[in-house]
Amino acid sequence: MNFLAHLYLSDNNKNIMIGNFIADHIRGNQFKHYNLEIQKGIFLHREIDTFTDAHEIVRKSKRRLHERYRHYDGVIIDIFYDHFLAKNWATYSTIPLQTFATSVYEILQENSEILPVKSINFIKYMIDHNILYNYQFENGIEMVLKGMNHRTKGKSQMDLAIEDLQLFQKDFENDFLNFFEDLKFHSANFLINYPIQ
Repeated sequence: MNFLAHLYLSDNNKNIMIGNFIADHIRGNQFKHYNLEIQKGIFLHREIDTFTDAHEIVRKSKRRLHERYRHYDGVIIDIFYDHFLAKNWATYSTIPLQTFATSVYEILQENSEILPVKSINFIKYMIDHNILYNYQFENGIEMVLKGMNHRTKGKSQMDLAIEDLQLFQKDFENDFLNFFEDLKFHSANFLINYPIQ
């Protein structure tokens, strides 16, 4: 899953959100200087990634893309699934998406002094383009895919994946809607069964 889903699954807990957001920029056990709730957010992020990668519905989604994109298929599905979360946001939250996005941006900015440099750099990009809100629109997804393609120096061809989103939109959306129920349940169980001591 991509940024929006990770943040949404953080149970509206500021510290868990921070940990969940920075987890990709934390290597190994280089998290021990963070408070226990931020550490829990890092562990939650890793658990979400592990569960997602192993799930049969996600694998089915990836198979539609694998021949064209190979090992980038998972990255693209993460972005697609965030698109469908944003598009169906009112199903999952009573807080408007723009309100949620603004709150997240404020939390991350207010805590920027404790974040990894890579996370800080991404926050600026995320706010400048209002990524979390614009995930709901195809042109927002297209911008993200073009940015990812640029980061791979064109090797991934992820900029073409907007065509696949349009072609298989209903299939991908159904995959997401079915998978996300499982992921919500799994994430909630993780948070309950790994309490802060």
